[in-house]
Amino acid sequence: MSEKSQRILVVEDDLAILTGLSMNLRIEGYEVLQAQDGRTGLAKAMDEAPDLMVLDIMLPELNGYELLKELRRRGRDTPVVMLSAKGQEMDKILGLNLGADDYVAKPFGLQELLARIKAVLRRRYPLTGTPPVTFGDVEVELVSRTVSRAGKPVELTAQEFKLLAHFLAHPGRTFTREELLSGAWGFDYEGSARTVDNFVRQLRLKFEPDPEDPRHFLTVRGLGYRFDR
Repeated sequence: MSEKSQRILVVEDDLAILTGLSMNLRIEGYEVLQAQDGRTGLAKAMDEAPDLMVLDIMLPELNGYELLKELRRRGRDTPVVMLSAKGQEMDKILGLNLGADDYVAKPFGLQELLARIKAVLRRRYPLTGTPPVTFGDVEVELVSRTVSRAGKPVELTAQEFKLLAHFLAHPGRTFTREELLSGAWGFDYEGSARTVDNFVRQLRLKFEPDPEDPRHFLTVRGLGYRFDR
């Protein structure tokens, strides 16, 4: 892979699934492209050259099988993970025979789908050294999920790392507490503003030169929080 963030095109007509999956892919560090019908998905696959496509089968305009067949006919070998409520063996065989790399049936577990996406990407694009993300004296390795400050390792909980990765993916953007709950905890998580405040406080304690006068994890009065490098 190049040093650029891997880009995933999600083609899904169910807006709730499209939004939730896209949000969680961004948390994992991917750049996400979206389409809600087959013709738009095909156009984006041809024009944007994503590193992987998550492709629903039951789509308007062109269904997933038709899209995949046309994509391969045009010579594109974009890795494809098919996503559909259809779970019959023949449906899976058809998708794989058309050139899909994997097939996940709905309802699916989010972590399983993310793991399958990562596995396909590893097979197609072996990592040759993704550079760390840096701010101040902090280095964050998104692939290995390791963090150091001034050369010394920093221990983070899984949820602290998710929140940190979410901020790193959107420098300069102001998030409400509700947006951070959705983005870093998941769209179906039921938490409170106090949860976000507590976790931001922990990130400040671990990474700010002066946690009481932060440089990176900033409070935006009346709105929420912003991360600046």
